[in-house]
Amino acid sequence: MERKNIFLLLLTCLMLCAGPVSAQLLYRIEGNGLSSPSFLMGTHHLVPVSFLDSIPGFRGAFDQAKQVCGEVIMDEMTDMESLQKLQNAMMMPEGMTLQQLLTPEEMASLNLLMKDLLGADLSNPFVAGQMGRMTPSALSTLLSVQMYVKHNPGFVANDGIDKAVQVMAREKGKNILSLETMDDQISTLLKGQPLERQKELLMCMVEHRDFEEQLMRDLVDAYYAQDLKRLEQVTDQQMEGRCATTEEEEEVILYGRNARWMEALPGIMRSGATLFVVGAGHLIGERGLIQLLREKGYRVEGVK
Repeated sequence: MERKNIFLLLLTCLMLCAGPVSAQLLYRIEGNGLSSPSFLMGTHHLVPVSFLDSIPGFRGAFDQAKQVCGEVIMDEMTDMESLQKLQNAMMMPEGMTLQQLLTPEEMASLNLLMKDLLGADLSNPFVAGQMGRMTPSALSTLLSVQMYVKHNPGFVANDGIDKAVQVMAREKGKNILSLETMDDQISTLLKGQPLERQKELLMCMVEHRDFEEQLMRDLVDAYYAQDLKRLEQVTDQQMEGRCATTEEEEEVILYGRNARWMEALPGIMRSGATLFVVGAGHLIGERGLIQLLREKGYRVEGVK
């Protein structure tokens, strides 16, 4: 796999780590002084754009919105400066390699998984040159996407919903906003854990591949069914012990971001009717955006 393709694949799924009530993905936000409604839509970052027309009310919400707000502005993530930042964030400190970080037994297990998913492993000097210095977090993300690709062979990296909605907005002359910068996402999703913890989670994936693949299939099925309740149940499933997500990690990856976004949402909505497009995992639960908006006094109802 070429280096450029590795980076673009990671760009597409960088937001996957955020891990979404009723069978709906699109919600109308009203009240609390808003002069016009805004909308909140949950996405799965690897589901193709063709699914948009299966979301009830999407076209109407898009037409009503004066602006679109995503987690990040997708076009800004693909310029040369951003790609260089991503490349640097994906690499361990100079002189450190995965072979130094992992035991021989761990390397052997990792190579088996890489060989199956990528067709080559770190025993290949070319692959080692490209991927041997990747952080365990970056490699985990890449392997997760390759698991998805194996079960969804028609997957196209640039065909995701998040980017497509922003492209549509630009074509219609709508303003495009973001809740985070690429630096924010790199800090949270690629650098949010020490290398030893990243290694631990990488090996959890290697050792429990069947669990990871079943979880991925269940998440996709729940999303296609537009069943956020089921999606919440699936995301609550965890392995035990060292492989379980800690409360601190959930705070960094999910809940802390929701809280920061909630500081920005009211002002954005007051500036004009907005279609927010974020990972569905940010919508659910007592600390999800739907509940947080309601606690702020907004009416949040599913769009039929």
